[in-house]
Amino acid sequence: MESLFAALSGDFLGTPVYFWVAFIAIVLGLLVFDLGILHRDEHEIEAKESLMLYGFYVLIALAFGAWVWFQRGAEAGLEFYTGYLIEQSLAMDNMFVIATIFSFLGIPRLYQHRVLFWGILGVILFRAVLIGVGAALVHQFSWILVIFGAFLIFTGIKMFAHKEEEETNLEDNKIYKFLSSRFRVTKELHGRNFTVKQPDPKTGKLVTWLTPLAIALIMVEIVDLIFAVDSVPAVFAVTQDAFIVYTSNIFAILGLRALYFALAAMMNRFRYLQISLAIILVLIGIKICLVPFGIHIDTLLSLGVTISILAGGIFYSLWKTRNEPSISVEEAPRPGHIEPR
Repeated sequence: MESLFAALSGDFLGTPVYFWVAFIAIVLGLLVFDLGILHRDEHEIEAKESLMLYGFYVLIALAFGAWVWFQRGAEAGLEFYTGYLIEQSLAMDNMFVIATIFSFLGIPRLYQHRVLFWGILGVILFRAVLIGVGAALVHQFSWILVIFGAFLIFTGIKMFAHKEEEETNLEDNKIYKFLSSRFRVTKELHGRNFTVKQPDPKTGKLVTWLTPLAIALIMVEIVDLIFAVDSVPAVFAVTQDAFIVYTSNIFAILGLRALYFALAAMMNRFRYLQISLAIILVLIGIKICLVPFGIHIDTLLSLGVTISILAGGIFYSLWKTRNEPSISVEEAPRPGHIEPR
């Protein structure tokens, strides 16, 4: 018993082990609650249910942040909340790309939650690796923060210059082309299955085929990893504490995946949000470039600026599109569908 207590009291990446254990227990509990109770019977998730579930996840994140604040001090608590908000802000674009993937592959709303749920497991693993590597690099080479910052500034400027009329065309997407050309993919869905056994057209032998649902899951995982290249360095601008960076990331993603169905139902109403996200990226990039030179911008100020810019983008978008009906991804025009082989 004493050895167990000693192990839990020890440090992992600068944070007591029991903090990590508590976090993992909470996340596992949320996943079991989500799949085992809320969505034990698959059904189409409407906007109201999506918003309620998102509110629940936000409350859990706020409570966890309060616990961090109480246990580790106000600075750590503010860093968690700031990192959480930054990740939520920058990951919103990710939600719209995921919606486009679902639309292109013809994934019905009934099975979209299944893809998002299992995608969370990949997020938990890949973010751990990415943040662990990032934290190690920052610890050994503090100047690498300048590279992170410059990359964020470049990404923000590129996002700001992105023209609204440039549509996402998955027909030309390299990831989709690679997957559909390298793997056996069925032309149609097979219920909720990611794989199915079917005869090979050449040999006649029974082999495993991927369904469009599996292609959607793989693409969602890869897209999330690509977006993480932006968002993870952005949180390192707030803190280099791996525990706060990782936990704020995971809680933010859990909440956004719950909010997905509400966002996808009115994607056209957030037309100007990208400008806000671009400004946030540039400001965070500037902040992270200053850290190696001993210039630290107050965390509370960063939190306030991020909230203001994000809220401004949301309200301006909703006001500018107030006379437009909400259009979901499924209803939006899209390029002709290429059948998987």
